[in-house]
Amino acid sequence: MVNILQSKRESSRFQILVEIAAHQPNLRQKEVAERLGVTPQAISEYIKELVANGLVTTDGRMRYSITKEGVEWLLEGAAELKRYARVVMEDIISHVSVWTALAEADLVEGERVSLEMRGGLLYANRKEGIEASGITISDARAGEDVGVSDLKGLISLDEGVIIVAKVPRVQVGGSRKVDINTLKTLVSGERMIGALGIEALVALRKAGREPDVIFGAKESAVEAAFHGINSVIASVDEQVPSLLERLESEGLKYELVDLTTV
Repeated sequence: MVNILQSKRESSRFQILVEIAAHQPNLRQKEVAERLGVTPQAISEYIKELVANGLVTTDGRMRYSITKEGVEWLLEGAAELKRYARVVMEDIISHVSVWTALAEADLVEGERVSLEMRGGLLYANRKEGIEASGITISDARAGEDVGVSDLKGLISLDEGVIIVAKVPRVQVGGSRKVDINTLKTLVSGERMIGALGIEALVALRKAGREPDVIFGAKESAVEAAFHGINSVIASVDEQVPSLLERLESEGLKYELVDLTTV
């Protein structure tokens, strides 16, 4: 167990030092107390202790700064937490967690299999040269679902790219003002297609493509991208800002294409 996690005192000292480093020199003790769930008096006592230990300096007017020694102590504690988290994630959780995969061959219980993500789905097989692997928890025939535990390595997965195709609202022409040929090009290939708004739905139908998702298209695009699937979301222009805000909040890659014709 990491020293910082062994006592409330060490944990509080660590968190307060983080707050000082983040907000120096103007530290609001009341706000820190609220975040840590302790009283302002307790925060004041902890800070006095940190000053006495040479981890923090003060000018005597409620202005605090972390010292070189404080930075080193903070880095040492953070490194301990990082090592502990790595042990939990890699050596503990990976053993007790069970992932569900599609068997690509007849598999037997206790067999170490290779794992790879394709089309947003996890597959278990016996391929060579695959970085990720796990142990099957039961027998499974090809095509069946199989549980896999004791994961090792990293499952390679590139995030999908989302194309946002902007369609004008009906007041300014709707689907009648859409560049259908460009839309046809966008929706060709293996992509998930979604529609936001009736104007977008009609435009897709004119392009010869029925959308995969109508309701919940925004969230579907996000989930698809996280699973490595590219998508095209045809959206009426008034819904585009909220869609882009959602994609940016998730840090996803997207391209905006305006389909409005003159």
